[in-house]
Amino acid sequence: MKRETKLLILLFIIAFIIRSIFVFSTPVQIWDETVYANLGYDLSNNPLDYSVANNGWSDFIPSGGDNFYAWPKMGFRAPLLPYLLMPLYLFHLDFLVIFFIAIIGALSVCLVYLLGKKLFNEKVALYSAILFLLIPLHIIYSAKILTGVLFTFFVLLTFFSFWKGYEEGNKKHKVLFGVFLALALLSRYTALWIMPIFLLYFLARDKSLKFLKDKYLWYSILAFFGTLIPWFIYGIFEYSNPIGAFIHGAKASAYWGGLQSWNFFFEYWWQMFSIIGIIFVIALIYILYKKEFFKKEIYLLLIWFAFFLGMAIYMPHKEDRFILAIVPTIALISGYFIDKIKKYKNLILIGLILITLFSLSSQFYTNYNNSYTDTNKCFLESTDFLKNTAEKNSVIITDESSVIYYYTKLETHFYPNPWNYDTLKNWAKKDYSNYQVYVLFGDYIIKPDGESEKIKTDLEENSKKIWECSKENGYSAVYEISA
Repeated sequence: MKRETKLLILLFIIAFIIRSIFVFSTPVQIWDETVYANLGYDLSNNPLDYSVANNGWSDFIPSGGDNFYAWPKMGFRAPLLPYLLMPLYLFHLDFLVIFFIAIIGALSVCLVYLLGKKLFNEKVALYSAILFLLIPLHIIYSAKILTGVLFTFFVLLTFFSFWKGYEEGNKKHKVLFGVFLALALLSRYTALWIMPIFLLYFLARDKSLKFLKDKYLWYSILAFFGTLIPWFIYGIFEYSNPIGAFIHGAKASAYWGGLQSWNFFFEYWWQMFSIIGIIFVIALIYILYKKEFFKKEIYLLLIWFAFFLGMAIYMPHKEDRFILAIVPTIALISGYFIDKIKKYKNLILIGLILITLFSLSSQFYTNYNNSYTDTNKCFLESTDFLKNTAEKNSVIITDESSVIYYYTKLETHFYPNPWNYDTLKNWAKKDYSNYQVYVLFGDYIIKPDGESEKIKTDLEENSKKIWECSKENGYSAVYEISA
């Protein structure tokens, strides 16, 4: 076995162990995680039904006034992650679902090494991979069933093939570039922010449009659209428009999630990148001072970083995970800078590793304490009770539809809105006359103006309580509604 292969295996193992540890930093999967997992489970039963119309749960996202681009259509969520999870359910390997993104995240570390080697040299590749392995933002989201890390994985493959194809002249990779770019788009629609980067790079490199004469670039474009054909067909059937899913995604992002200030990412810079984020800023100053930005390897990374971050800042709704795709640039530019340090290089690298590990430990401790609460413990006990007690022809009334379905695989329905016990009773008599109807209540439910207390009072007075979990700071109960 080659030395480099052994190194890649070692990097993968270390990266996977760290990311797997963070999988256990919280006992309950959040809403979006359960949505992607549920879609994967439902697709294992019917691979052609990418919606929540007939599967007993809901990913209720407000329509923003346009009911055509609204649930139960699911096109606003990029489909690749659910389809990759589908085989795990199909072959009864669903215990791996919570580790799937951790595996992808660990593989991404290997891709950073390979890309760093292509752009620079083996030393820069190793430094960059070590830094990427430890960046908190990537580790935290490698422990969640979300699309950001998967998207970053395909972004790395896209840039690797781009460089190997259009700088080293590998014709196969010129075409693969289009395939990987399409897969990045199917992982997360913000891949649309990636596409202009390559155009800007070509223009900076050639200072002309001569790159358009490369026939393999056009083959790559054909490969890109060819890879998307199944999704275009889905758009025709679901939206009567081949790009309907992308339109739905754009509409959903416009009215969902609230507004954050332009400097949101800079406020959380340390939390996301620890000391590595500071090294990156120093590296940028070094590159400007030494005028290293004239090197095409450097200005490719700078265009990648600046354009994607600029788009993320421009968007009204911001979350830290939205900039996962620039994490490789931070690692690669920082690794390049470390390689330029002449004195105490190893000592500085060890210091960076220790400081980052301390930051990671602190974040794990915080996440663990905030997640392993009595509320969450009671909530999980309630899902275990329902999973082991309720028959298949049962419906669970809950405001955590996707989460309950993930843990129980039982049909769910939201609470009446506004709350009304008579409405609930009417459902049991008419809509669910052949079902056993349960109501799941707990302090995890957040309702305005004391409505939670009214719900609990109505259920206590009019329903049969069949299970209860009451801890010092947590409460859950299951009620049975008779038709």
